[in-house]
Amino acid sequence: MDEMTEFKIRKQASEVLDLDLSKPPYKALVKRVVQSFLEEQNQKEQQQQQVEEDENPKIGDAPEQEYDDNGDLVICRLSSKRKVTLQEFRGKSLVSIREFYSKDGKELPTTKGISLTEEQWAVFKKNVPAIENAISKMESRI
Repeated sequence: MDEMTEFKIRKQASEVLDLDLSKPPYKALVKRVVQSFLEEQNQKEQQQQQVEEDENPKIGDAPEQEYDDNGDLVICRLSSKRKVTLQEFRGKSLVSIREFYSKDGKELPTTKGISLTEEQWAVFKKNVPAIENAISKMESRI
């Protein structure tokens, strides 16, 4: 891949503008413009990363792309014994919220929990605001 340098930028701009940008005042101007552009690009990348983090909050402390002993993707850990995983079962993706136990150094799922299909997850997710509202009303009565 070609790397764009300040020199190459100055040379191309000189050809387009029909102006010798290798003179000291122009050189300094091109340098400032390039630096400003790079800082702006860096700022945009940081903002995009922040937007992605805000859109995909990590609850708990599951590191990126952690897989459990069954090969299921761990989305997050709700507690030391509960976690949310994404798994494949009979060709369907399932969001599983389940308790686990340890045996011979492995974490194994218990029957305590629920696995939701993509459709069920979509319905649940859509209704989270109603659930939060109901919880707020219950808490305000206490």
